[in-house]
Amino acid sequence: MGAGGSVAEEDSLSAGGGPLGGRRMGAAAVLLAASILASRGLGFVREMVLAARVGVGAGTDAYYAAFQIPDLLNYLLAGGALAIAFTPLYLRTLGQEGRPAADDLFRTVLGTLGTVACVLTALLWFYAERLVDLQFGGFDAETRAQTVRLTRIVLPAQVFFIAGGIVRAVLMAHGRFGAQAAAPILYNGGIIVGGLVSGSLEGFAWGALAGAALGNAVVPLYDVRKIGGVGFRLAPGDRRFHVYLWAALPLMLGLSLTTVDEWYERIFGAGLGVGVVASLAFARRLMMAPVAVIGQAVATAALPSLAAFHARGRSGELDAQLLATLRVTLLLAIGSAAALYVLAEPLVELVYQRGAFLAADTQRVAALLALMALAIPGWVAQQVAVRGFFARGEMWRPMGLSTAVALAAVPLYMGLARRFGPQGLVVAGGLAINLNALLILVWARSRFGGPKLRPLFSASLRAVVASAGAAGVTAFVLAQFDVGGALALALGAGVFAGAALPLGWALGDAASREAMGGLVKRILGRGRRRSGEGGG
Repeated sequence: MGAGGSVAEEDSLSAGGGPLGGRRMGAAAVLLAASILASRGLGFVREMVLAARVGVGAGTDAYYAAFQIPDLLNYLLAGGALAIAFTPLYLRTLGQEGRPAADDLFRTVLGTLGTVACVLTALLWFYAERLVDLQFGGFDAETRAQTVRLTRIVLPAQVFFIAGGIVRAVLMAHGRFGAQAAAPILYNGGIIVGGLVSGSLEGFAWGALAGAALGNAVVPLYDVRKIGGVGFRLAPGDRRFHVYLWAALPLMLGLSLTTVDEWYERIFGAGLGVGVVASLAFARRLMMAPVAVIGQAVATAALPSLAAFHARGRSGELDAQLLATLRVTLLLAIGSAAALYVLAEPLVELVYQRGAFLAADTQRVAALLALMALAIPGWVAQQVAVRGFFARGEMWRPMGLSTAVALAAVPLYMGLARRFGPQGLVVAGGLAINLNALLILVWARSRFGGPKLRPLFSASLRAVVASAGAAGVTAFVLAQFDVGGALALALGAGVFAGAALPLGWALGDAASREAMGGLVKRILGRGRRRSGEGGG
């Protein structure tokens, strides 16, 4: 909480909604990245407990499938993108009409959208059995019944995600990122506790519900009191709610591959055999760690600042900041993709292989993870690049493009799944997400004149060559030693880093070297400060 407060004070966001400076946006991004890293660490513990207790089978398929209907509700109400839809509108209202009008917008959207979420949750709970049968006809009757039970447990959590998302959007608009950082940690912590206490799939589901309530309702509501409190106003006919609804509508109606890729894997994977949905989910959890730490954290931190630049008519600065952000995140994403590709098997072995999760399961999941890793640059670029549209209040164009790509990709998913099984599903997702990211970048350049693509593509190509070389060296070294698990992962990570850094420096352009040098200086600076504190 304190970190969020300090950002607010130093940049005066709480007073006027101005853009975060480079240092303060970096601090917010680091806070969110640390939060996501901690959350992903807990997520791995969660998956380790689940894998050890249940393994890869029909029960695990049912558990992961149970989140399909709740995810759909969250998506239809733009729950996962509330900050994207709400933050630019809130900042514009705050700057043009003042704090009372912004507070009224907050209360109206929170009360009205929260009520809609409660009503839809009740309807989906009642019709859960029919919806599960419709989506997962490839499951046997017992697995479908278990999916229904688990769905009804986790479904109410979406009310907390949606209401909490609005509150956290207001907090971030005022430079307070603490609640956003705490939410995923508490959510994953709740799942772990629920699973450990009960030892059953139902326990994991109840833990998800409790973690959602704590991280997405209790903590944000406590923190928002420091900037004026919270109120609820049910007013579906209010003009301000209509303005928000128009801004959020493309996010509600549109289909983004960053969301529906997982839906496609569950739906098409359900008919490919027992354990396929679970194997894809286990691999996805590992793949999404670098995506979240690099792409999600930076994109979340950047949106309020980019939106504030647009609100002040500083379009050139918006494009410059977006380009700089894309360069750094893509360099990190490409390196992470190469490392994850070559280290997939020892990573899966270390994280999952114990209890009911066997060596054969490790090979199965690792093969999927290696292919998923190739999509990481597209995932990261998509999350950051689309903020250039959202910051300008343009939701329809990028979501229209994403919807067209998502729908056009359905035959690709079906065809590759039919011919190559689960690996085909993964390859289809990677091709689609990388294409979608490229189209978003090209359209942003065409429409706004920025970000400039030539330096971005040049830096990315250099990073690909350097990372591929580092991956080749790592694979060669690992082949010389008969080790696995933690030892193979540690050796491989050390070799990859030792090869990637000099290759990246030698092949990188001036901006890439400057970014690498800055990172090294920060690391060394922190080391000296800690040494000084220890000596004192």
